[in-house]
Amino acid sequence: MTTIRDATYAVLRECGMQRLFANPGSTEIAFLADLPDDLEFVLGLHEGSVVGMATGYAIATGRPAFVNLHTTAGFGNAVGAIATARVNRAPLVVVVGQQDRRHLAQEPFLAGRLDGLAGSYPVWTHQPALPQDVPGAIRRAWHEAAERRGPAVVVVPMDDWAAPYDPTLGIPGPVGVRRTGTDPGAAVAELAEFLDRALSPALVVGAGADDQASWDALVALAERVGTPVWQEAFGARAGFPQDHPQFAGHLPPRRSGLREVLGEHDAVLVVGTSAFRQYVYEPGPLLPTGLAVAVVSADPDELHHSHADLAIRAEPATLCAAVAQAVRPRPPASTRRPAAALEPPGPDGPLRPAHVFTALAERLPRDVVLVEESPSSRPELHRLLPARAPRGFVSAAMGGLGFGLPAAAGLRMGDPSRPVVAVLGDGSSLYAIQGLWSAERYACGVLYVVLSNGRYAIMDRLAAEAGGKPPWPGFGEIDMTELARSLNCPARRVATYAELVDVLDDVVPTLATRTRPLLLDVTTAVE
Repeated sequence: MTTIRDATYAVLRECGMQRLFANPGSTEIAFLADLPDDLEFVLGLHEGSVVGMATGYAIATGRPAFVNLHTTAGFGNAVGAIATARVNRAPLVVVVGQQDRRHLAQEPFLAGRLDGLAGSYPVWTHQPALPQDVPGAIRRAWHEAAERRGPAVVVVPMDDWAAPYDPTLGIPGPVGVRRTGTDPGAAVAELAEFLDRALSPALVVGAGADDQASWDALVALAERVGTPVWQEAFGARAGFPQDHPQFAGHLPPRRSGLREVLGEHDAVLVVGTSAFRQYVYEPGPLLPTGLAVAVVSADPDELHHSHADLAIRAEPATLCAAVAQAVRPRPPASTRRPAAALEPPGPDGPLRPAHVFTALAERLPRDVVLVEESPSSRPELHRLLPARAPRGFVSAAMGGLGFGLPAAAGLRMGDPSRPVVAVLGDGSSLYAIQGLWSAERYACGVLYVVLSNGRYAIMDRLAAEAGGKPPWPGFGEIDMTELARSLNCPARRVATYAELVDVLDDVVPTLATRTRPLLLDVTTAVE
């Protein structure tokens, strides 16, 4: 059986941290006893000396040094030296022992109140939620220390080391991280080689590539390499023109779907996001066997928790434009098929979200800023309303409700040259409905399309998937039209497809110039 300790030793070797600077304590015995011969224990007689030696070693080598400290007493003794390491810009990976998880809540002898003990001197501090997460946390600490030039701290309960490690789940955190600095040539060559040796590469894009320069660079790269391009799951913004022939769609938010979609590829380049964001947990490996992953982002945090072989910190536009020139050309790929529009309902048929999206798709201008906060119908919105310009799609990155309504007003206020349409659920709207008053008061001419079904449809669906009945009631008695009007925002109720078409034909041509918001309260059926 592979243990957490075994997997952590492998990470130490991989990161070049074969020397362990330490003063032993009982909470670290399970980690240190029977240390493999290729790992060297370097003893210091006081924790300040331990960290001091490691600091000097890190300065001399230019690489993170590994430090192992006892719980409160050892960590506390070392705080002054940790502060010195931070100011000296010395990269350290500091692993601190903690009491056994199984009775930690009872505060047994040697249980440490370690959170915040070193103040703000560590560049990163983390206690893994599960033993399985320990090797990945130590790998991330190595990257944090190297990137931010200071001590990164990981707290590990003593029983974690003997726990079984499941290698099929992989270690979050890239194997290698590169910083392009002022000379991106080496990173360009490495990425070009990564794509050239792949038999079936693919691109995945995210919110960090939502600007015109990045879109231009990624279009050039995708067309040069002939790859399909996927958008990250739950992307808050679009990283590629979604009406481009090579746009393949949005990645599934669960592991099984991700393995199925990416299983036909042997290499994936992820740009402007992490690899790979998920939602509901599923057992099994995250990625198909044999898939190589490289990540490019300007955000080090995205890099450090990515499942990747290679991570490069760089501006996506600059690096991808250079890679597009360096990589060998391949035949073009064509993956996108225009979404099939839903036939309009009959005179008495119910309006569905897809009917609303189809009507909007036929009328909205190319430069529209579409704000989304309708969780139960988001996949249909993505299918029928592709982002066609940078900032063409905006949503809440964290998933909390109440962002869309006020954000739409701010987007219109910040750039009055572009029309703004917000597609919201009625439940979502109620989290920030007072924002309508501000939209009217400050002349933010947003078109708010509220899909009213009188319930939290996405929560009802999740409850059904879990095999239970939702205990919460609906709220169909709330009148969105009158509520908007009470906040001085014009509003119209829409109950039929004919009414929807009439009002959109009237309003959409004025979107670019209107200064008053308008809320359409569209009665929709629950799917």
